[in-house]
Amino acid sequence: MATSLPRRRRKMESAIEWLLAGAALAAILTTLGIAAVLVGESLPFFRSVSLWRFLTDTQWTPLFADPRFGIGVLLSGTATSSLVALAVAIPCGTALALFLSEFAVGPLRESVKPILELLAGVPTVVFGYFALDVVTPLLQKAWPALPGFNLLSAGLVMGVMIIPYVASLSEDALRAVPMSLREGAYALGATRLQAAWQVVFPAAFSGVAAAYVLGVSRAIGETMIVAIAAGQQPRLTLNPFEPAATVTTYIVQVAKGDVPHGSLGYRTIFAAALALFLLALTFNLAADWIRRRQRLRGRIS
Repeated sequence: MATSLPRRRRKMESAIEWLLAGAALAAILTTLGIAAVLVGESLPFFRSVSLWRFLTDTQWTPLFADPRFGIGVLLSGTATSSLVALAVAIPCGTALALFLSEFAVGPLRESVKPILELLAGVPTVVFGYFALDVVTPLLQKAWPALPGFNLLSAGLVMGVMIIPYVASLSEDALRAVPMSLREGAYALGATRLQAAWQVVFPAAFSGVAAAYVLGVSRAIGETMIVAIAAGQQPRLTLNPFEPAATVTTYIVQVAKGDVPHGSLGYRTIFAAALALFLLALTFNLAADWIRRRQRLRGRIS
């Protein structure tokens, strides 16, 4: 009986390991499957439209009689709205995470966390109409010339929506830092703010960077907020005070079913999605490189 328990435990641990490996493999295969579908569906498009034309054209009118296929028009709108959102989400999310991890007492922390989770659960269409009906009129009081559809209000509300993701993951990374590092900083005369910013935050940077990457991916992949509040006018601009279209809003526009299946206009959604996929992949690889470099610096120091 005594020998059967360790054997049963080993079998259970082995089963759990295989289950976790299967879950990880499923995630990898799903990503590879998405990439394969995007590449496969985009190849017929790039047989008709050169990659150089796709990257350098300054207009995006694939459904017009004289079609133009400049993906930079959609990427500029995506980049502008995402930068506005990240300018709100990263500072606010980081400050909130530091407060919850290093300064908030237990009852306050336990009451704020559910509010963050509730904010993360609000449907994005609600955020979109909030940006259009509330934020835009408020901004128009400060800038009367601001159009009814603009990237600024969409980006600001999108940033508020992303705050819970950045704050929650960053707070988990900060709380995982060993208490001995904080105590060492206090022993050297550091204040709680100095210890939090100069000791705890650098030690948790790899986890915080992962939160930032999630925020970036969430921003560039957002659909409903920009579709409702930013307008759907393809325009090559980096001015957040103007209306513009993003990659995701164009995909939604074409995917409604008005474009014939298999046509060149229909395949533009896969080419645009492939460009968005590569953009998100680039951000993830850059963040991973920064995280590895930060860890190497920590080992050297």
